[in-house]
Amino acid sequence: MNDTIVRIESIEIKNFKNVGYGHLDFGNSKKGYKASILGLYGQNGSGKTALIDALELLQFAFSGRSAPNHFADYINVDSEYATLKYGLKVSSQEKGCVYSVLYEVNLRRELDHAEHNMEQPVVGENYKAALSDEVLSYSYECADKKVKRLPVIDTRTSEDTVFLPETKYHVLIGKDKETVTSLLVAKQLARTTSRSFIFSRELLNAIRKNCREDCHRFLIDSLVYYGNRQLFIINTTNIGLISMNALPLAFNYAGNGEAAFGNILINLNKPSLIPENTLNIVRKVISCMNIVLQQLIPGLTINVKEMGTQLYPNGSIGYLIQLMSNKNSKEIPLQYESEGIKKLISVLQLLIVIYNKPSMTVAIDELDSGVFEYLLGEILRILAEKGKGQLVFTSHNLRPLETLDKCFIAFTTTNPQNRYIRMNNVKTTNNLRDFYYRDIVLGEQNEPVYDLTNNSEIAMAFREAGDPDAT
Repeated sequence: MNDTIVRIESIEIKNFKNVGYGHLDFGNSKKGYKASILGLYGQNGSGKTALIDALELLQFAFSGRSAPNHFADYINVDSEYATLKYGLKVSSQEKGCVYSVLYEVNLRRELDHAEHNMEQPVVGENYKAALSDEVLSYSYECADKKVKRLPVIDTRTSEDTVFLPETKYHVLIGKDKETVTSLLVAKQLARTTSRSFIFSRELLNAIRKNCREDCHRFLIDSLVYYGNRQLFIINTTNIGLISMNALPLAFNYAGNGEAAFGNILINLNKPSLIPENTLNIVRKVISCMNIVLQQLIPGLTINVKEMGTQLYPNGSIGYLIQLMSNKNSKEIPLQYESEGIKKLISVLQLLIVIYNKPSMTVAIDELDSGVFEYLLGEILRILAEKGKGQLVFTSHNLRPLETLDKCFIAFTTTNPQNRYIRMNNVKTTNNLRDFYYRDIVLGEQNEPVYDLTNNSEIAMAFREAGDPDAT
C-alpha cells in the first residue's frame, strides 16, 4: 500500500445537521498543486462542522467501527434519514491503476433495544445511528483495461439478498450457499451495531477468500487501509480536552523500519502512565515534531520526562511521564504553556505527514483556535505550495484568505438547500479577504453568505437585557 494514493475528491450531503443539501469538490489539481487543501469559512451555525462530522462518518465506515450514538441526532429533524456521498480517487503507480470511486450511505435514527427487552418506546428512550443502503461503485483503468463506473456492491436489496448486482456478487463472493447465510447475518449485525456492512470484517474476509480478480480486492483493501491509517479527524472535542489540560497527541509515524499511527491522550496536570512501547513512540514523535516546532516558535522544544514506573493491574510495567517545555534553556511543565501552543503540538505531527505524504488526509475543525493568525497563514501557505497530502479545515480567522489560492477556499451560505459555494468573479488581483467582506455587505454572489445583523437592534437588546424591570 506504500505507493497507493487515496484522495477525497468530492462530498455531497443531504439532510445532515443543518445542511439540507451541500456539495463540495475538493480537487485543485488543475492549477498544478500536489497538495489538496480545502478551507471552509462562514458564520456560526452555517454548516462548517457538519462537513467535518460527515468526513468522520466516512472514517467510521472505512475502518469498520461503530458510529457513535450521537450521530443519530445529526439527521435533520424534518427528515427520516441523511444521505452522504463521497467521491474518491485511488491510484497506484506499481499496478498502473487509477480508480474513480463513489461511496454512498444513508444514516438513520433507530431505537436502541440493547438497553431493555421491551419493543415499545419508554420514557428516556435511547437511539442509535444505523448505516444503511450502502452503495460502492467505481470505474478503473488498469494497464490496457478500462471499465466505466458501475455499482459493484449495492446493499439496497431485499432481506434475503446480500447485495446486487448478482454478477458482481458471484465475482466477489462466489456461489456458496453457506456463505450467503453467514453474510446475511453479518449484514443485519452491522446495521444493529452501527457499522458499515460493505467494510465489515465478515464481507472483507469473504471477498479476500473468494475473489479471483485482483483489481476489486486491491481497491477495497486500499480504502480500508486509508480509513484505518491515513484519514484523521480532529474535531472540537480535542479543543475541550486541551482546555482541561489533557493533550490528545495524533500521529502517523514511520521511520527506521517502524510504523505507528493513532491518538494518545496525555494528562498534563499530573504524570501519565503509559506502556513501554507507547513511550518509545511518544519519544520518536516528539523528536520529529521538535525539528519543526522550534522553527514555528523560535527556540521552543518539548521533551518527555520520566517520573518512575508503576505496575498495571496485569503486572506489566508502565512508565510515568510528564511533557516538558524547553525555551531559553529553561524547563517547565507543558501544562503552563498557552492553549495555542498545546493545540499546535497536538496536530503538528499530522501536518508534517501532510507535507511529506500524498496519501494522507487530515480534517481539522476550528484549526485557528488559539493560533496566531500570521503563523496560521504561513503554515497553510507552505502546506499548499509545497506539501503533498490533503488538509480540510474550518476556521473563523480570515488570514488564510490572503495567503491561499482561491481554489483552496470555500464558503457556507445562509441557504440550507445550497449550503456550500465557491466565490464567483474573483480576479487574480483581488484580495479574497476583502472580497468576502464586501460580499457580506453587498451580497454579490448567487447565494447570501451572511445573515446581516442590525447594530442598533443589538445595542437595544443589550440595554433591555441589562434592565429586566423595563421589559
